[in-house]
Amino acid sequence: MTVHGVLLDLEGVLYEGDEAIAGARTALERLRAARLGLCFLTNTTTRPRREIAARLRDMGFALDETELFTPPLAAARLLSRDRVRRVHLAAPAGLAEDFAAFDLVDETPEAVVLGDLHTGFTWERLNGLFAMLRGGARLIALHRNRYCRRDGAIALDLGPFVAALEYAARVEAEVVGKPAAAFFALALAHLGVAAGAAVMVGDDIEADIGGARAAGIRAVQVETGKFTPADRERADIRVDGRIASIADLPDWIEAEG
Repeated sequence: MTVHGVLLDLEGVLYEGDEAIAGARTALERLRAARLGLCFLTNTTTRPRREIAARLRDMGFALDETELFTPPLAAARLLSRDRVRRVHLAAPAGLAEDFAAFDLVDETPEAVVLGDLHTGFTWERLNGLFAMLRGGARLIALHRNRYCRRDGAIALDLGPFVAALEYAARVEAEVVGKPAAAFFALALAHLGVAAGAAVMVGDDIEADIGGARAAGIRAVQVETGKFTPADRERADIRVDGRIASIADLPDWIEAEG
């Protein structure tokens, strides 16, 4: 197997909570020393790209903001391509800087960009978004993960609220985060590596592993983060490798190569 680029999930792969996973920093140093291209992927929609990069650097990870590929970045490229100007941002206010090129409005938007509002998903908020969609706005979902890890426990993520709005407004969301094939295609283009020469490393069996495999990218699951022993029994999603943690990734790549 030839690998020229590595796509890396963040939460559950490089760190958990505010702590780097043991051996993660050394693993990245080894990957860079092997001259592999790195692209850091996340479905996080609670912080802008700049803050995500700064947080990773605070944890001791050496990376540049340009190596991060996020759903807001993918959404902005999609909306720019389609010449959309009026956008309602239904996401944490900090993400506004990732959409600085658009007119952010609260009435008659051309598109609603839906991110993780967490406890902000009240009936009033959802009903207001429903009205915008009924008025003709497109629904752009930054991802549709079913669940995530919050405060050390598995909890509802954005996906259930995307599904509720789709059902109520009779629309289909355009999903720009993992596991959407378009997201992986844009990430590969951002990295400059073909699907056949890349490997995705993640903890989420559906969003990371299933999404990458569907996009023609080999995938390695780490047994940290969202991993559960039940993932080993998923006959519908095949992994190319499974390792205890990211610390084992450089050895796995060397062995496969």
